[in-house]
Amino acid sequence: MRIRNLLLTVIATSFLSVLGQGSSSAAEQGLAVGKVVPEFSALDDKGKKWNSKDHVGKKIVVVYFYPADMTGGCTKQACAFRDDMPKLSGANVEVVGVSGDTVGNHQLFIKAHGLNFALLADTEGTVAKTFGVPVRKGGSIVRTIDNEEFTLTRNLTTARWTFVIGLDGKLAHKNTSVNAAQDSKAVMEVVKKLSK
Repeated sequence: MRIRNLLLTVIATSFLSVLGQGSSSAAEQGLAVGKVVPEFSALDDKGKKWNSKDHVGKKIVVVYFYPADMTGGCTKQACAFRDDMPKLSGANVEVVGVSGDTVGNHQLFIKAHGLNFALLADTEGTVAKTFGVPVRKGGSIVRTIDNEEFTLTRNLTTARWTFVIGLDGKLAHKNTSVNAAQDSKAVMEVVKKLSK
């Protein structure tokens, strides 16, 4: 009996150790600054395939992950990028927002707030995995847009992380502690340094 309990304890400890290693590797480390960003793609808000190879190298590409369309912090973040888009575009920057929301949710988000950049529907979390962004269970929210009620459901919820890909295709900047309302300003500072 004592040997059986000891064996069970050893097996349980080993199992938990393996689980711990699996959860911390990509999520905590993610894609490292200075490394070439692997190619990634997803459907954009128009339902068309957006592929990084068509954009990276032509412009500085900002890829920002956010939890959900039509929520408080995410709306502040998106609207700040919208408002700063003339400056960012003038600095040869393309902004892409990524969440676990569907193409339809993105269309509603863009319509409600007049967003002027692409949103990618990472409904399976493949783009988040490429960057090492943590994901958790999705959810639903109800919002009224133009006097019509909509239920926005997403498969998963991503952490709020922002990445800047340089013209050389390498990760130039990574922020895992994003201030939603100030993110576009922080990105602009990074872009200024890249342009020197």
